[in-house]
Amino acid sequence: MNADDIQALEREGDIAADYLEVLLDIADLDGDIDMDVDGSRAVVAVVGGDLGELVGDGGVVLEALQELTRLAVMRETGNRSRLMLDVDGFRAKRRDYLTELGNEACRKAKQTEGPVRLETMSAFERKVVHDAVAAAGLVSESEGAEPNRYVVVYPAAE
Repeated sequence: MNADDIQALEREGDIAADYLEVLLDIADLDGDIDMDVDGSRAVVAVVGGDLGELVGDGGVVLEALQELTRLAVMRETGNRSRLMLDVDGFRAKRRDYLTELGNEACRKAKQTEGPVRLETMSAFERKVVHDAVAAAGLVSESEGAEPNRYVVVYPAAE
């Protein structure tokens, strides 16, 4: 990634932060905004205060807020954004849980020598599980149709 790419991602983060600050003010919520670049995407986190309302049940409000924030960035830049938004550490905690879920599915697949089907997940969640499975040396695939796609872990690389 070159300096221009990093600068563009930092600009996305700045635009997202400005948008989120306005939303926090409107909703009368306290929170600090942290920005970073992770790989090929801007990462913005809202931390502090009582932010559970911005996460919602199972992260549903967070997903919607992320899409709105991406649209705000696209409106300013003219480019589709892959920005990742986290609120109150929800995604970080979810990533840890999903990594362990992937590792547990690997153990089960090896033990039973059969495929292990996991719960329905978002694309982000499936990616985390696929990464954990690949790190363990096994193979996984997404199956099903949106919004009911899930990961299947196989016992050995085919």
